[in-house]
Amino acid sequence: MKATGIVRRIDELGRVVIPKEIRRTLRIREGDPLELFTDRDELMLKKYSPIASVERFSEGTAKSLHDQSGYLCAISDTDNILHAAGAGRKGLVGHAVSDELTELMAARRSHVASLAEGGRILPVVREGEGEATAQLIVPIVAGGDCLGAVILLSEETGAVMEPSCVKLARLTADIIASQFD
Repeated sequence: MKATGIVRRIDELGRVVIPKEIRRTLRIREGDPLELFTDRDELMLKKYSPIASVERFSEGTAKSLHDQSGYLCAISDTDNILHAAGAGRKGLVGHAVSDELTELMAARRSHVASLAEGGRILPVVREGEGEATAQLIVPIVAGGDCLGAVILLSEETGAVMEPSCVKLARLTADIIASQFD
């Protein structure tokens, strides 16, 4: 754990303000759920990720989607890539999602693009060197909240996401979302 040197007082209602710099760095926004942990005399806050709570399920889902589609598949929450399956997965897992992906998830919109068809490929992670030639991003929405996204990527020249893969990714997002209804 890293010390920040910032000290805050608890008010009469038991509230403490998390400094703007820390919220910005950790991508904590108004309304985001936080999970509380204690260890002896320490209190730790962690941004809550519902998808991370079904880790085994989402990991198996990513592998299954890769096996069925043949594409690199990733499952993210709203902040990080949690699981990936296929060639290139190590460049995704654990990385923070890009601002473009965050905006897409916030708008609850799907995105299908192929360089072969003149589409714009969005960066998936912040500091990635993605060489994707085709991509599909489907938000995972449960109870009106976007929890993350299902992502398919191809690096093959001339690749285009087939309609069957679009349906498969949407089904995957629906199945993950159903775990929270």
